[in-house]
Amino acid sequence: LSEFSRSPRDPPRDHLRGGGDGGGGQLTSTRAGEKGGAPPSVDCMVCGDKSSGKHYGQFTCEGCKSFFKRSVRRNLSYTCRSNRECPIDQHHRNQCQYCRLKKCLKVGMRREAVQRGRMAHTQTSPGQYLLNNGDPYNGHSYLTGFISLLLRAEPYPTSRYGAQCLQSNIMGIENICELAARLLFSAIEWAKNIPFFPDFQLSDQVSLLRMTWSELFVLNAAQCSMPLHVAPLLAAAGLHASPMSADRVVAFMDHIRVFQEQVEKLKALHVDSAEYSCLKAIALFTPDAVGLSDLGPVESIQEKSQCALEEYVRNQYPNQPSRFGRLLLRMPSLRIVSAPVIEQLFFVRLVGKTPIETLIRDMLLSGSSFNWPYIPMQ
Repeated sequence: LSEFSRSPRDPPRDHLRGGGDGGGGQLTSTRAGEKGGAPPSVDCMVCGDKSSGKHYGQFTCEGCKSFFKRSVRRNLSYTCRSNRECPIDQHHRNQCQYCRLKKCLKVGMRREAVQRGRMAHTQTSPGQYLLNNGDPYNGHSYLTGFISLLLRAEPYPTSRYGAQCLQSNIMGIENICELAARLLFSAIEWAKNIPFFPDFQLSDQVSLLRMTWSELFVLNAAQCSMPLHVAPLLAAAGLHASPMSADRVVAFMDHIRVFQEQVEKLKALHVDSAEYSCLKAIALFTPDAVGLSDLGPVESIQEKSQCALEEYVRNQYPNQPSRFGRLLLRMPSLRIVSAPVIEQLFFVRLVGKTPIETLIRDMLLSGSSFNWPYIPMQ
């Protein structure tokens, strides 16, 4: 997420339209061997990852294609912190942008091809099929369609759910634990409902959710205005059930404070449903997830999600020029709230010692679903 959040992105028109543009716009699939197509055995000439086709004159993966296009179109300049000979492979390609761009040019990627915008992208990766059958880019048709997909994936009507959460100013222990479970399950259900998420291998789905479930939980907690009262949280964490040291109590109080701060900062921005969906997509599709079989499609979807958010904010909040930046700056802070702390605060009473990762995998394997919306216990 670090490179994604630091680097400027192109608007959705460049990434999301259905026609050929800039080496990345043609999203319909073609057979290997056709003009521009990459046989399955061809690797990315820049980083050695799996190539998705010929982009700007050379076979590259989605990640290197997007990086090169972004660098050229924005006329970005980078600085190497080492000796300008950094290794560029699929494990280190994000560590030095200077050397990555240098290698792009060295292997034959052409700046003029980006400006001309006619090098065809010929293979479909997870998530791209949803763009193939849409109308050509017309105004904000893609933007509306992409965000609508994310919104339709929500397993409950957010506005009504949030109103129910607010009916009681103080929730009991059982209510908080039940609500927390619903927020977690809804995050997983939401991911499963995104049309292109099931296209990823099951191991990749698990890796993405294992890495990001706690961030999605914090976003859902803010979105439904989850009540955050210290006493019930401490009780839910089980700290009352056994003798505890003062240091442990202080530590948990600090964790609760951090969690509360992150939720309140999001609520203070008055984030709307479309923005929350984009933020969750940016969080979910992170190339930082361990064990991914192919980083390219993940990077591409994350980039599309950020572009959609940027364009949406520009159109919907024209009088708030800093809004997009303020939203994006919240993303790194979500990881401050550690997953083990959330488990201890909200889930130890419900699942005991069962790791959340086990629940995630079981849900993905079983295809289980839940009844929505959640109605707080009386």
